[in-house]
Amino acid sequence: MAPALTPPTQQKPLSVEDFLAAYGSDNRYELIDGEVFDLEPTGPHEEVAAFLTTKLCVQIDLAALPWFVLQRGLLRPSTVTMTAFRPDIMVVDREALTQELLWPEQSVLTLGSSIKFVAEVVSSNWQNDYARKVEDYAVLGIPEYWIADYEALGGIKHIGKPKQPTLSVCKLVDGEYEIQQFRDNQIVESSIFPNQRLTAEQVLQAER
Repeated sequence: MAPALTPPTQQKPLSVEDFLAAYGSDNRYELIDGEVFDLEPTGPHEEVAAFLTTKLCVQIDLAALPWFVLQRGLLRPSTVTMTAFRPDIMVVDREALTQELLWPEQSVLTLGSSIKFVAEVVSSNWQNDYARKVEDYAVLGIPEYWIADYEALGGIKHIGKPKQPTLSVCKLVDGEYEIQQFRDNQIVESSIFPNQRLTAEQVLQAER
């Protein structure tokens, strides 16, 4: 296996094409406004993502939905230049993929209409999860966005004081996200997966 690439000190913003040429084969990096970000997937980070993926797959299977879970696929919004997000988890509508021109050749989505749900597990680049992605995922029309902040890294204005592990559930209402926060043994409320009965603690601790 080839060693992971290390982002160089950037002299100028990268285009999406340049980013794909340099980092397209390594799913730990994403591009936001021409800047390369390391997603920093630590072991605990991956445990949370894997736990949530497993639970979502069960719900999709039980409801016989034409959806599947995609981990670290590339989301290259057609409405945003020099940006290629790599969400930790996307729930993709298989029936919508006929409109995705890049999909037959690459694991790249461009349309929010292909995505039913997205989740980010927070790392040190938490500002992107709580600010930029909240705005852009809403513009793309993604119905639900979860922010799993298992280490309470987010700023006080996002998760309150004292800071504590928090699961923020963003639901799209009239083109903007309404955000509800869950902690400890609170049952997480989801519009996309209404039969899911997880607590915030289960998600954030990945049953560790």
